Amino acid sequence: MSDKYILDGHEAIPIDDLHAWGTWFQTAERHVAQDLLPGGIHISTVFLGLDHRFGEDGPPLIFETMVFGGEYDQFQERYSTWEEAEKGHAEILSRVKAALEH
Repeated sequence: MSDKYILDGHEAIPIDDLHAWGTWFQTAERHVAQDLLPGGIHISTVFLGLDHRFGEDGPPLIFETMVFGGEYDQFQERYSTWEEAEKGHAEILSRVKAALEH
């Protein structure tokens, strides 16, 4: 199984051709969601294009949400599908917003 993926819409497609993957990756829009919050906190969810499960059993981990700044700085979660990534982004956004209110 390939460790490289491209997107066709919101669907991740495995690809073995390194050149084709690199060409796609150079110009692809990989953002699933982004939010900027007070205090310079940035929450970003992107398609990684590489499986970050690193050979362990289970579906590929090819999407990632990461928090930059604030109490949750460097917090991250990884996902296998676009839909999981959207849901995870929303959950982390809610958690960070709640922390800002306290």
